[in-house]
Amino acid sequence: MSGYDASAAARVVVGVSGSLGSVTALRRATALARSLGAVLWPVLAWEPPGGDATARRSPTAGPLIEEWQRLAKQRLASVLDEIFGEHGPGVPMHAVIVRGTPGRALVAIADREDDLLVVGAGRRGLQRAFSGRVARHCLTHAVCPVLAVPPSPLESDLVAVHRRNAWHLRMDTRGL
Repeated sequence: MSGYDASAAARVVVGVSGSLGSVTALRRATALARSLGAVLWPVLAWEPPGGDATARRSPTAGPLIEEWQRLAKQRLASVLDEIFGEHGPGVPMHAVIVRGTPGRALVAIADREDDLLVVGAGRRGLQRAFSGRVARHCLTHAVCPVLAVPPSPLESDLVAVHRRNAWHLRMDTRGL
């Protein structure tokens, strides 16, 4: 993205999607930026629904892509506002939206050896085999150190409660 600049401030780049795992990573990245005196770079990567190939084939792609980009920007602003509130993170911040897959976008942004890239590690246990692709891509391709933040213990508790309650919800089948 910007190439190496020795005079530039240190950066802590963090992937943000709005998921509980990315919020946990964002909180950790903020604390690290504060302790390192670095600039926090929250990054939200987005892709057109159906991928770029589908969007390129659509005759109405131009206006739709602008709308999807606006929605991505709005989502990032919403997540940051929800986490930090009106007072902000307490560190300098440069929020970025990038069109592309999350792993590639994060590696492209965190392109300096002195950057620190923070990502959510994905799920635990058996589910981990089917998740964590972003963290894996970043760990494999990044030129800077990568911190993969494990899921919050709250995440597994919420999933367990949801699973338990979902089985007990009564469904009104009269309208089916």
